[in-house]
Amino acid sequence: MRTTIKISATLAAAAALTLGLSACSAPSDSSSAGRSEKHGKDADPNATLVIAASPTPHGDILNFVRDHLAAKAGLKLQVKELNDYNLPNTATQSGDVDGNFFQHKPYLDDFNKKNKTDIVPVVNVEIEPLGLYSKKVRKTTELGDGATIAVPNDATNEGRALKLLADNGVIKLKDGVGSNATLSDIQDNKGIKFTELEASQIPARLADVDAAVINGNFAIGAKLNPAKDSIALEKAENNPYANFLAVKRGNESDPRIVKLAKLLNSDEVKKFIEDKFNGAVLPAFGPVKN
Repeated sequence: MRTTIKISATLAAAAALTLGLSACSAPSDSSSAGRSEKHGKDADPNATLVIAASPTPHGDILNFVRDHLAAKAGLKLQVKELNDYNLPNTATQSGDVDGNFFQHKPYLDDFNKKNKTDIVPVVNVEIEPLGLYSKKVRKTTELGDGATIAVPNDATNEGRALKLLADNGVIKLKDGVGSNATLSDIQDNKGIKFTELEASQIPARLADVDAAVINGNFAIGAKLNPAKDSIALEKAENNPYANFLAVKRGNESDPRIVKLAKLLNSDEVKKFIEDKFNGAVLPAFGPVKN
């Protein structure tokens, strides 16, 4: 029999929302004061481009572009770091920011469907392999009857997490569900109990469970190296979870977005990712596949 523990995160979500809205509101500094009121191809190419991003690795990559590449390309770039999975898309849809960089396509597709938004990907940049981590066991075969595993509670990342566990023999899923799996699709849980948490909260709760599936950006932020510290890790080859630059539909042709997309797929950014993250984040340049 499977036991599922739902964790309420109302207070944490409220705090994140308050902080996020503060971060997304237009500050009085000159960088935001120069933002363009026009969009798409008619946007002012000299106005400041404001991009929302998760701090690591997305903010790190954007800050590198801002500090080392943007000026030469004639781009004024401002980075808004938000440690939340909903606010970047909400702010992009409302126009509080010009775009975002934090998500993969399965997540965006699900967000657009649920929220009736029309945000679209522009260009792939990198992949952060999802990993299983533990402070109590050293290998997946030690996880069995009575063990607890934390998984992300959003639809796309939970399915991705369950597929990782199934691929590594921790659980068995119904045939054919793949990364669309939910907890109800577990055919054999081997006595394991699951704790569903917001993805950003999981690293802080790692010591409270026997193991946890953690998104790459949050793992890195918690000083975990997916390549070295995980006991199971997604394969990067043919991985559909590349993270990309995204904008509200119609703004793909904004000349500033075009410049940023080119910079994010540059040799300089490729070297930065490889040197900075030592295999924990991998370059994944090119167009986003439908």
